Amino acid sequence: MSFVVTSPADAPADDAIENGDFWPEIDPAQIRESQRIDTTVTAPRLRDALIEAIAAVNTELSGWRAVQIAAGYDSLADVPAEEIAGATIHTHRYLRAVGCTAKASLIERYRDYDTTARGDRKADVMENPIDDLRRDARWAISDIQGLGRTTIELI
Repeated sequence: MSFVVTSPADAPADDAIENGDFWPEIDPAQIRESQRIDTTVTAPRLRDALIEAIAAVNTELSGWRAVQIAAGYDSLADVPAEEIAGATIHTHRYLRAVGCTAKASLIERYRDYDTTARGDRKADVMENPIDDLRRDARWAISDIQGLGRTTIELI
């Protein structure tokens, strides 16, 4: 009898998701890597989560986008901002918002896979990461808009 150790399966290839003229296209492989989404999430499932995340983030930023277009900027990359690693900070934050929103959505559906008591306990433990991902997405969107991260209301 022999035992062969194999390396983990590579992530399935997936085409970039076009995202209109203003926003950058989304590379599912890049999001999979940056958000540490393993290959148990299929390419079609990741694509669906990313499309919904793109729609949500684009909707939140629609007013800001209109102001930038009116100011003469044709794409997010054209909006003046500090550049880091070959892209503007706005682009990095946009990709973070989309990636965090997509991953939160995928994790929220974890209970769909395993409805045993063990699966429920594991899903309960994942609640904090979901909140953290949603917070990170919210902060990235606020940072793009130049808004503060905290809202305080006097009662």
